[in-house]
Amino acid sequence: MFEGQPKGLYALALANTGERFGYYTMLAVFALFLRANFGLDPAWAGEIYSDFLMLVYFLPVVGGMAADRWGYGKMVTIGIIIMFLGYLLLSFPFGGDMFALVVMLLALVLISLGTGLFKGNLQVMVGNLYDDPKYASKRDAGFSLFYMAINLGALFAPTAAVMIKEWAEKSLGYSSNDAYHFSFAVACASLVLSIAIYYATRSTFRHTEGGKVKVKSEENETAEAEAAPAVQELSKEETKQRIVALCLVFAVVIFFWMAFHQNGLSLTYFADEFTASTAVAGVQSMMFDVLNLVAVIVIVYAAFSVFQSKTSRAKGISAVVVLAALGFLGWQYTRATEDIAISAPIFQQFNPFYVVALTPFSMLIFSTLAAKGKEPSAPRKIAYGMLVAAAAFLLMMVASQGLLTPNAQKAAGDAATFVSPYWLISTYLILTFGELLLSPMGISFVSKVAPPKYKGLMMGGWFVATAIGNKLVGVGGYLWGDISLTVVWGVFIAVCVVAALFMFAMMKRLEKVC
Repeated sequence: MFEGQPKGLYALALANTGERFGYYTMLAVFALFLRANFGLDPAWAGEIYSDFLMLVYFLPVVGGMAADRWGYGKMVTIGIIIMFLGYLLLSFPFGGDMFALVVMLLALVLISLGTGLFKGNLQVMVGNLYDDPKYASKRDAGFSLFYMAINLGALFAPTAAVMIKEWAEKSLGYSSNDAYHFSFAVACASLVLSIAIYYATRSTFRHTEGGKVKVKSEENETAEAEAAPAVQELSKEETKQRIVALCLVFAVVIFFWMAFHQNGLSLTYFADEFTASTAVAGVQSMMFDVLNLVAVIVIVYAAFSVFQSKTSRAKGISAVVVLAALGFLGWQYTRATEDIAISAPIFQQFNPFYVVALTPFSMLIFSTLAAKGKEPSAPRKIAYGMLVAAAAFLLMMVASQGLLTPNAQKAAGDAATFVSPYWLISTYLILTFGELLLSPMGISFVSKVAPPKYKGLMMGGWFVATAIGNKLVGVGGYLWGDISLTVVWGVFIAVCVVAALFMFAMMKRLEKVC
């Protein structure tokens, strides 16, 4: 699974993991913070939330254009510095007045701009690793591993956000609203770690940074040279075909992200207002302890190692690790004797957990199909991912049968009805299957198909599509009120199915450039 990958992949993945941990720690509580600190209704909180996500994913097109001229590595470094300043502003508790709102909005702009310079360009550098023919066949697997590392950072984020907020309230005596800012401050520390990893491991990927770098000539004089080797130019016709194909994919993924990022908005609202606030003692309560989820991940990867290791010693060590992790889970079960309180943001840990735990299975399935010559193309995987996302919201529709509208639920008081946490846990599982089919495969497709002269711009285009989808996330906030939950989830089912059908209709054109 990890064999045959360039060393630079792991270095870039770890650098991205630190940044993503901070981002998702902030995002886990952001929508609830907007409502609690500024007294915003669901629609206005959703508007700010979706506008922020839109900027985060729109500005990579600016970062990509800048990087195509000045280099990817330079933009990554500048992006981290700007992000740091944004998170630093967000970390100060200025209260809930107009001044505090303006400062928060400024912080969001800085975070968005910094992310725009960092995120897309780092992923272009990952793609550049596979321009070497030695690694070309490993591109899809490499992006799956890179995507897994992103979610490894995101896995711990909800727990960190909740624990730090509670610590600030209980140990430092901060009010509930002011305590949110301690969750935001985590991102500052994580960015320091991210840039440290980047520069400590730079030798493994420096050739992918683009732009001009200093090298020594044979006469030992310093000269400027291109960081990456020259690439063969495409004809105008082939360039046009590739750009058109990419734009078709971009049009489809808009609707996936519109649906998927409801995890931070309408699905979080559902967790907060319609889901039981306690987890039953035993297995259910264990699922809300991130250490137990990590143990499951360890079991998955160690079990794969048992079967894939080439030496008896390695197989034996892996088997011991499996047994140790199982023993830890057994010990945890003996201690899980009481119901525990759960907060809405903690549900967001399940998506990254599933991504990390399921990636080896995904890679195994597709590598097996590839060996038989039956692996679906990246565009076909994306279309399947849309249908899987629709299935996730179909499950939410089933979970919502018999429930009140959100406004009626709020007014019901003691008569309000709540559902089991398993509904959301299962929904995140299905959404993750869709994400694994669409997101890493989509990024891989862009890095492979994008014309060499426009790599940064085209990766930026992927993020622009994501940005538009994230802007449409706000639809969930506007629907959250007097509308039946069945209709709310039905909207997301419809857009995913229509997008999938469009993708299948365009499949021949898309697969032509693969």
